[in-house]
Amino acid sequence: MLAVERRIKVLERIAADQAVEVSSLAREFGVSEMTIRRDLRRLDRDGFVRRTYGGATTRVVRSAGAFEVTQSARMLHHAHEKRRIAMRAAELTADARVMFIGVGSTVEQFARLAAPRDGLLVITQSLVVASLLGTRRVSVIMAGGMVRQDELSCVGPAAVECVQRYNTDIAVIGAAGVSARRGITDLDDQEAGVIRAALEKTERIIVLADGSKFGDVALSTVVPRSSPTRAPTRSRSSASPARGSRSSWSNQKRPRAARSSRSRWCHDVPAP
Repeated sequence: MLAVERRIKVLERIAADQAVEVSSLAREFGVSEMTIRRDLRRLDRDGFVRRTYGGATTRVVRSAGAFEVTQSARMLHHAHEKRRIAMRAAELTADARVMFIGVGSTVEQFARLAAPRDGLLVITQSLVVASLLGTRRVSVIMAGGMVRQDELSCVGPAAVECVQRYNTDIAVIGAAGVSARRGITDLDDQEAGVIRAALEKTERIIVLADGSKFGDVALSTVVPRSSPTRAPTRSRSSASPARGSRSSWSNQKRPRAARSSRSRWCHDVPAP
């Protein structure tokens, strides 16, 4: 079992039992207690659990009688890359005064790492992002609407109307797919609709995506490939996964980007 798979199982176990002991997890997964302690230390660092003496307790919220661990588990995949992407995005947005922040696991990492400061206003549809920033030195406007339980994000006409009110310096968004054929895409059409509305009112777009997203096409287009002022550009030499031309962008002026490996991507994209 890979380490990330074991951590997901550990997270699910903690979510179900609310508290676990290192010794019982070690027996269950057939690994040493030291290995489990490293797993719990990593999960605690990333905000998923709270370590206690000899074990850990949950930070996962109970929803409708069951624990929702989908989003937390997804954060564990490519966690190192997502953290590095988020760190670079925090640098790129250091001077922003009004910012839209979207949804997704990498975007949530960005919200955790973004430096709080007076005068910063954030508009978001994500309850997770709002909770991460709302108790810090940041003003937050929550785009209301119908809450998607699996993502804890607001969608629908009310959310669209809210984000359309505000002109932003920067929009920071995630991506379920990044394709040369279809552009930036999302899994949910209602969620994508809110993001599209926000992008119409911003000066710059920063897209955060790890290498697993390249070449994929999700249900709904957020930034079309045919939009030259919004489409990020990738050179063949820096394509994240080995998927050939499907993951490369061409015929565009190359924007500023943060890349230091084949599996990390943070693009700064000008908006119209």
